[in-house]
Amino acid sequence: MSTLLIKNIDMLVTMNPTREEIADAAILVEDNRIIWLGSTAALDPWLQQQGPALAGVEFDQVIDAAGTIVTPGLVNCHHHMWQSLTRGIATGTGKKLFDWISMLFPIWAELRPEGAYTSAKLVLAEMVLSGCTTVSNMLYLYPNGVRIDDEIRAAREAGVRFHPNRGSLTLPESEGGNVPERLCEKEEDVLKACIEAIETYHDPEPYAMLRIGVAPNMPNSVTPDLMRESARLAETYPKVKLHTHTSETMDDVRYTMANYGKTPVEYCEWVGWQGEHVWYAHAVQVNDAEVDWLARTNTGVCHCPSSNMILASGIAPIRQMVDKKVRVGVGVDGSSSNDCNNLLAEARLAMLLQRVGYPGFESSGDRFTAREALELATLGGARVLGQETIGWLAPGQAADFVAYRMDDIFHAGGLGDRVSSLVTCHPTNVWLSVINGRVVVENGEFLPYDLEPVIAEHNRISRWMMSQAGVA
Repeated sequence: MSTLLIKNIDMLVTMNPTREEIADAAILVEDNRIIWLGSTAALDPWLQQQGPALAGVEFDQVIDAAGTIVTPGLVNCHHHMWQSLTRGIATGTGKKLFDWISMLFPIWAELRPEGAYTSAKLVLAEMVLSGCTTVSNMLYLYPNGVRIDDEIRAAREAGVRFHPNRGSLTLPESEGGNVPERLCEKEEDVLKACIEAIETYHDPEPYAMLRIGVAPNMPNSVTPDLMRESARLAETYPKVKLHTHTSETMDDVRYTMANYGKTPVEYCEWVGWQGEHVWYAHAVQVNDAEVDWLARTNTGVCHCPSSNMILASGIAPIRQMVDKKVRVGVGVDGSSSNDCNNLLAEARLAMLLQRVGYPGFESSGDRFTAREALELATLGGARVLGQETIGWLAPGQAADFVAYRMDDIFHAGGLGDRVSSLVTCHPTNVWLSVINGRVVVENGEFLPYDLEPVIAEHNRISRWMMSQAGVA
């Protein structure tokens, strides 16, 4: 048994059912779970009530968190980590989704196992430093011996709670898709790889650190048969979820209408993709009836504001989804359709984008609040991923939480409402991160491994891939 005490927290945001916020707070952790939280002054009386076992105990580690705000760890619901190897190449050109991805496919075709592993190590560290404790990723291309195992190895080294989704591309350009032939897999091989990943790594138990998802990429890159078979496969395993891109752009809508006579959401319903075990990335181009359907079927959505803006995809109706009780989380997407792996920044942009895009400017009331945005990035993400023990803080919950300094230059003057200021002010890195009871960031330093050699190796691989693809 190990114990960790965080005390003198300026403000503790619990995201519990009453959304309690506690000033001058403390959190007590035993092994990987929270056993108590409350005001720092109430800790000693509580310990005395527990009897000799805890009264006067010396904790293994005590951290004074004065000057900080503590929140549940942020939950990233959608990512493609290998794309960090091509950051900045296509994002500044103003290209739309299909043109953007066509430009990058030849470079991504040069991905090797060491590139998948190294990019994951870099991105996961970047995510952790921004406040993420749980990361969901979709790896959908597997050239040159790349396996989902490469990213899982990196996640274990980084110490994050990881939801890798075994993605796939099977519909080549010659058959009406948008994927180069060399990046397509056979569908039987995809299903076999999904089963292997699930049976090797998937943990359905509470407090799981690793859960596998099944994730055919999108309607223009896989067949309806693969979508249906993937849905059937997921149903045979507990807690295995389904993830895909849906209604990201008007081009997506035009594609499914032209090929199947259905919108992307109607297509997903047609192939059996709905319910609490399903979540879609984006859902930008959806209508009122489809939002109602998402709510009625309890199908989740991951909002990716930066990526949607960079690729000119549109503004997802998140205000409407939240009001209709759709399960909504936040994701950074890309690493090259965003170029920034900072989920706190995405929460801020989610708030701002709903305000600028809110259709009822003449109506009274809040258009989207800072607290709503923070909730999407914590509790909302946990609900999307089906992780009941994360996303909010209480005794018995997983010890996943982060602390941001509020006494720095970026938050000066914002102490009247620290919770709002965390979202509305400049997004900063965490001062402390605890994942599954383990301190992974302390005093702003990422502890699991040295970042300098990872950055150097990442850049070397990036340059090599671009040279192989003939990109200067």
